[in-house]
Amino acid sequence: MKNKDFYQNYINAFLKQNSKVNLISKNDEKYLWEKHIFDSLSIEKFFDKYPKGKTLLDIGTGGGFPSLPIAITYPEIEVYPLDSIRKKINAITEITQELNLKNVHPICERAEKINLKFDIITSRAVAPLKVITEYAMPLLNNEGHFIAYKSIKTQEEIDDAKKVLKKFNAKVIDIIKYDLPLEENHTRNLIILKKS
Repeated sequence: MKNKDFYQNYINAFLKQNSKVNLISKNDEKYLWEKHIFDSLSIEKFFDKYPKGKTLLDIGTGGGFPSLPIAITYPEIEVYPLDSIRKKINAITEITQELNLKNVHPICERAEKINLKFDIITSRAVAPLKVITEYAMPLLNNEGHFIAYKSIKTQEEIDDAKKVLKKFNAKVIDIIKYDLPLEENHTRNLIILKKS
């Protein structure tokens, strides 16, 4: 993982937008690196084991997590941050332009209105797995991966999503565990899903 200095221009651009739009809470600003950027970049643990793919859709991107840290770190991936809230997409567009990111394509739309297919789909802190899987699976390439960023209640969410997984012929192929660099225990999981 690249160090914090590498992301300093992005951090500055993000904080500028956050003062206008409130993408994350003011309290969270001091943990921007630990809670949001570092968390977003845990996708490298997925890339250590699975193919990168050429296109990535981030459903419910909000303030641009994990889409923007991924786009900055992996310029070879075309990243599509998706959110239905216009002011959030506008903020992401401004950050993208300020940093001159050529591989970021923000979309203001609801997931069910999208008719493209993607190699990778991510979603972080958006909705329970059973809900987000409904949106993600129809947009996934046949060989693609859906990566859900989740807290420690992973097994409960997987159990609750059984019906939806069956409906889309999807299965959980991996759960990648990691910790955020915070003093209190912050264990997180990447749930990796694929069409079976």
